[in-house]
Amino acid sequence: MVKIYQKAPEFTTDGYYEGKIQKFSLNDWSGKWTVLFFYPLDFTFVCPTELQQFSEKFDAFKRLNTQVASVSVDSPYSHEAWSKNGLKEQRFPMLSDLNHAISTSYGCYLEDKGLALRATYIIDPQGNLQWYEQNPLNVGRDADEILRVLSALQTGELCQAGWKPGEDTLSKKLGKK
Repeated sequence: MVKIYQKAPEFTTDGYYEGKIQKFSLNDWSGKWTVLFFYPLDFTFVCPTELQQFSEKFDAFKRLNTQVASVSVDSPYSHEAWSKNGLKEQRFPMLSDLNHAISTSYGCYLEDKGLALRATYIIDPQGNLQWYEQNPLNVGRDADEILRVLSALQTGELCQAGWKPGEDTLSKKLGKK
């Protein structure tokens, strides 16, 4: 399992994006921040609420020089079918982890269930893991909180509990940079 400050595991996989199936690699987003979020399965109940929220917040992530991508153990063809029959097109790539190698390398694969936890990883432009969170299968995550953490990481400063973008950081309050 990857740990904070370590290189995020590289991968190449098929995914669905902008109406077609194509190849994606973590290396494609080198030089940008990356939010990689895993979800259990297509055609479920909680997952579409999360994917839709990330899609709605896509412009906010883009303003922070951040690429968002989702990952599940479904095939890219399942992602395509879900996007065309119920979910609607997402504004980010939906990646396939059919062989479970990506979710295993990131430490969020549940072998006994054959799927990934709801896990989110923030990777810096140099490819290092800076933050992660894992949620149980029945509880969705909040894209606004991930945006808050991403903004805090991008300051490079000490950010106190409850810090929000636009507020002074603890570093500024203490006169340190």
